[in-house]
Order: sequence, then C-alpha cells, then structure tokens
Amino acid sequence: MKLLIIHGPNLNLLGTRDPDTYGSMTLDQLNTYIQASFTKHSINFFQSNVEGDLINRIQEVLTDGTEGLVVNLGGYTHTSVALRDALDPISIPKVEVHLSNIHAREKFREHSVTGAVMNGIITGFGADSYLLGIRAIEGIYAK
Repeated sequence: MKLLIIHGPNLNLLGTRDPDTYGSMTLDQLNTYIQASFTKHSINFFQSNVEGDLINRIQEVLTDGTEGLVVNLGGYTHTSVALRDALDPISIPKVEVHLSNIHAREKFREHSVTGAVMNGIITGFGADSYLLGIRAIEGIYAK
C-alpha cells in the first residue's frame, strides 16, 4: 500500500520542543520508526510549517496514487478551514493523529476543525498514534 504521512507545523522541532508533551524522538527518528513498523508499505513523508504547502501536498493525493493518508496538522488542526476544505474531497482512507492527548490540554485544542472530514482521529499515544493510524487504514481496506 502507498501511504502518505503529513507532519504539520512545528513537528520539525520534535525531540527539542516540549519533550514532556511530544516525546523525545526527532522527526527523522519518528519517520524511521513508522517505516520500520510497516516495511510492507511504501510510505512517503512530508513536513511543512506552511499552510499553503500542506494544502498543495494534500491536493496531490488526488492524482499521485496514494492509497492512505495520515496527517498530524499540529496547531492547524484547530484553526484551518482551508486545510479542512483540502481534505474534504480526498476519498482514500484518511486518519488524523496527534502525539499528545488534545482533549487533556488547553481548551482551544479540544476541537478539531479538520477531524470532521477524516475517517477518524487518534490522539494521545505518542509516536504510536501514527502506527494506530496506519492500522486503522489497513482495517478500512480489509473490510
């Protein structure tokens, strides 16, 4: 299966930004962990701090053969109608993930603008949130 993992703003700072909340893995280590856990899949990774770049990459999924999408849109999860609108027409299985439990944090983080157009949301399991997201996509295809 061809999968795309999208990491949003500030995830390039993993390992140094608030490790008590986000863990000690760097983004490269996280990507290696994901790939090593699913060697049977072709996994592409994309990270950007720029909303427009994230939108452009999401739209590429419409034509690039991607079969499953896992996104962690960071702070944009709670604010970006534009990213929600980009995700809405994507018909392949798509899962939103978060390293931290967004419901146990600041009140403004409890609501996901983008979540309404996803197959599901996995939050609070650290790096394993990504693995659970991929397993969810596998489960959708198994049905």
